[in-house]
Amino acid sequence: MDKVNIRQVLVSVTEHWSQTIIGEANGQVFKVAKGIGETKWHKHDDQDELFILYKGHLTIQLRDRNIELYEDDMFIVPKGVEHCPKAEHEVEFLIVGLNVTSNAHGGKPNL
Repeated sequence: MDKVNIRQVLVSVTEHWSQTIIGEANGQVFKVAKGIGETKWHKHDDQDELFILYKGHLTIQLRDRNIELYEDDMFIVPKGVEHCPKAEHEVEFLIVGLNVTSNAHGGKPNL
């Protein structure tokens, strides 16, 4: 088992809204990603999705309100809640979930 420097891994991420697995523990998958623009509206019926923002300003759009995340903020999207992450400028973040996906079903744009 090796330590992981999250900021160093983020440097190697080149595709927006794609996720890189950095670890797994207790059935949870830890992934880092970058984003700009917005994903598609989506939900995860089987799991919560936790976001921890490392860089920038990320808006988690919900159907009834927006959650504004700034560096070092965290937000958990409850399972079954439709959401659409959006960033005017590039953001870097950590996602934690059971098997959070970066495909069209998981909200990834352009698929």
